Amino acid sequence: MIRLLLAALLVAAPAVAQVNRSGYRLPLDLALEAAQEAARHCLANGHEVSVTVVDSSGVPQVVLRTDGATIHTRDTSFRKAYTVVTLGPVFRFQTAGAFAALVARNPANGAALASVANVIPLAGAVAFVAHGEIVAALGVGGAPGGDRDEACAEAGVARVRSRLP
Repeated sequence: MIRLLLAALLVAAPAVAQVNRSGYRLPLDLALEAAQEAARHCLANGHEVSVTVVDSSGVPQVVLRTDGATIHTRDTSFRKAYTVVTLGPVFRFQTAGAFAALVARNPANGAALASVANVIPLAGAVAFVAHGEIVAALGVGGAPGGDRDEACAEAGVARVRSRLP
């Protein structure tokens, strides 16, 4: 019975997380600028990557791929951003690295969370926060290690953070 309840909560969690109470939407120009900065940061460190910005509903807003990024990086960058924007508000984390740590600390529950469609327990995404809530997320895939992906994502979000309300 408890497992059934947990499963129901896990399925419903992304739907609850998609509620954007403030109504703020990350403007396309800021999303694009952040994505470009994340890609530049990774390239400057020798990493070919894909970068995805998703809105508060988990829908891709910007997708970039550097010239040498491999095909799987597009999917991982999306899934990292999706994880932050949909589960972050529920479990109170703003980076994919924090989610990966949560999964590592709670293997049984973490495995259940990680089985939700498009959720991935890998570092490499950072939230855009406006009016105290997560309104979008930027995910990066392709650097050798999620910590490097997340450093690129942080560089992208930091580029526009001061212009968020």
